[in-house]
Formats: sequence, C-alpha cells, structure tokens
Amino acid sequence: MIEVRNFSKEIKGKLILDHVNCSFEPGKVYGLMGVNGSGKTMLMRAIAGLILPSEGSVLIDGHELGHDSSSFPDGTGILIENPSFIDSYTGFKNLKLLASIQKKITDEQIEVALEKVGLDPHDNRKYRKYSLGMKQKLGIAAAIMEMPKIVILDEPLNALDDDGIQRVHKIISELKENGATIIIACHDKEELISMTDIIYKIENGKLVGKEENGNEKSEDSF
Repeated sequence: MIEVRNFSKEIKGKLILDHVNCSFEPGKVYGLMGVNGSGKTMLMRAIAGLILPSEGSVLIDGHELGHDSSSFPDGTGILIENPSFIDSYTGFKNLKLLASIQKKITDEQIEVALEKVGLDPHDNRKYRKYSLGMKQKLGIAAAIMEMPKIVILDEPLNALDDDGIQRVHKIISELKENGATIIIACHDKEELISMTDIIYKIENGKLVGKEENGNEKSEDSF
C-alpha cells in the first residue's frame, strides 16, 4: 500500500509538486495523466524515493520513506525517462549485472524477462547497437525481471511497435494478477485508459481529478 500525504516539492524556488494526496493499492493499475511538465514524473520519483519532500511524506505499508524505513521502497521495479545501460555489454549481460546487486533471480529468470518484452536473450549485439525500441524493451525487462511488488513505468510505450505494445499490456496484466501495485504515465490517453483501473489527473503539480472505472471525480475527492 502506497500513501502520498500532503507531498510538496520545491526546486529552485519553484513548486513542482503541490500538496499531493493520493494512494495506490496492491493488485491495481494506476495511470498518471497530464501534459509534459505537469508533475507526473516527479510524483513517480517521489514514490520511488528518488526525491525527498519539502513538505509531506510517502508511506509504503505504513513506513515513511527516508525516515523509519530505507530511503527506497523494497521490491520496486522502475523505468523513469530514458533507460540507460552499459554500451559495450549485451542486453543479457546488462541485466545480469543489475541482478547481481540483490541476487534474487537466476539467469533463466533474466532470460524469461527478456523474452517477455520481445528480446532474444542470446542476442550478442552490444547495447550501443540497439534500436530505440530495443532499448525501451530492455528498460522494461530490467524493471520487471525481479518480480517486484511495486512497478513504476514512465512512458513505457515509447518507441515500441504494435507487437511491443501488446507485450506491455500482457506484462501489466500478469503483474496485476500477481498482486503488484503498478503506476504508469503515458501520453496516449486511449492506451492509458486501456491499461489502468484508476487514473489521477495532474496539472501544475496538483492532483485535479480522478477517474475510477469510468466514473470521474473532481479534486474535491482528494
């Protein structure tokens, strides 16, 4: 369970997030909708523990990030903005390096994650030779390979073809079935609606609306 409580973030005198209150439950898919610069990515960074609040807090299962627990939520898979890996490594080797940090998964599980996104685990091409779509797929594989409890995907459909998009839909459905809490930002409104259960609308760093099962609520709901 993720709770964002009265979260505000000021950077260089500018209020980037403005007293945001929202919650995210396990087994549901949440969308963040808003124009570029509205605060979607910053809210994702806040939930991931990548930024600390100027005011307010983020709680994961009742534990406040940066205070009575670690600075980062456990069991989290993240793709925020453009994925970046070691140019001279293959996709598999890049993921194996990441997996070696926590030692949670086997080589076979890494291969399964690559196959899920549509990459060949035995492809010997280096990352620098990857197309934009392949780089995006590798970023998604990195986010999901350890079967995380929380999944944060910022524009996961970028540079993907139709097959890649359908694979992402299937991955999200599987994560939901496994009880993960999934948060997605996507500029394509129709795709966002098709992938999510609940959508939070963000404008100028504020939550201004919520859509749940097609029923829209105003900012007074927060």
